[in-house]
Amino acid sequence: MKTLRWGILGAAQFAQEQMAPAIHAAKGAELVALATSHPDKAAPFQAFAPQLAVHSSYEAMLADPDIDAVYIPLPNHLHVEWTLKALKAGKHVLCEKPMAMQAQDYEQLISARDSTGLLAAEAFMIVHHPQWIRAREIVQSGSLGRLRHVAVNFSFFNDDTGNIRNDPKAGGGVLPDIGTYAFGCTRFVTGQEPTAISHAKIDYENDVDVFAQVAARFDGFDLSATVSMRMFPFQQAILHGEKGILRLTCPFNPTVYSQAELHLETTQNSTSVERFPGVNHYVQQVENFGAAVTEGAAYPCPLEFSRGTQRMTDMAFAAGG
Repeated sequence: MKTLRWGILGAAQFAQEQMAPAIHAAKGAELVALATSHPDKAAPFQAFAPQLAVHSSYEAMLADPDIDAVYIPLPNHLHVEWTLKALKAGKHVLCEKPMAMQAQDYEQLISARDSTGLLAAEAFMIVHHPQWIRAREIVQSGSLGRLRHVAVNFSFFNDDTGNIRNDPKAGGGVLPDIGTYAFGCTRFVTGQEPTAISHAKIDYENDVDVFAQVAARFDGFDLSATVSMRMFPFQQAILHGEKGILRLTCPFNPTVYSQAELHLETTQNSTSVERFPGVNHYVQQVENFGAAVTEGAAYPCPLEFSRGTQRMTDMAFAAGG
């Protein structure tokens, strides 16, 4: 497989802690550049990638002919703008979620992707993790019988007013940040789209949604999702069918929150457990992106999928008033 040369657009903390090391560790990938107007922010990146080139502007990095693909960890409201600029500059793009703030904004991203022939995708990493691929296999094989209910909880505590998650002008809020996981994982596992949002309770602080409790109807089952960035850290996903229950104890950030495990109960008082120790879904994401670019492999999270999750987010906001 051809090596894909990566640049990162901005020295975000998440890029420093997770995605830059993942690009560095991934097969078929090489981290070659970082764009930041603050040279001191490059030091943590250069600690593991000493040959890293540092560009003083985003435009300079996009003009660098030695870069094949860019990863964009900028604030949410800048994602569409810089994805389009990167595609125009001839770079493949992996952009943090949500890639756009409204479902309709995906149309111009899809159009630019198709017209350039480049890969542009949202960094929805969980679909690259084997626990979710396995969960989809279990659900769609009929092992749970008819699926009747999905329950997802995801929370953490962050009341730092200086953090972009609490900045309404930067596209902050809990639904854009982690509601995408509750909605996206349900759509990924079942292959279905919501028919309606039957309930949405959304609490705001300083014009930012900090708590959301959403009930959605799908064909044959319901979703109950609770997400918050003002609650003690917790995460869990439960898929409950007529003949079994599947529980993911660490569905969204394994190796950080806990170990990825699938607990499957299909007979009374009998549970099987599948564990996935040491799997880094950020590395898997980068390798799958590279395979899609260099080998023409199907990418697990195309823009059309991400548009569907954003459409559901839009529906939740509308239902929540």
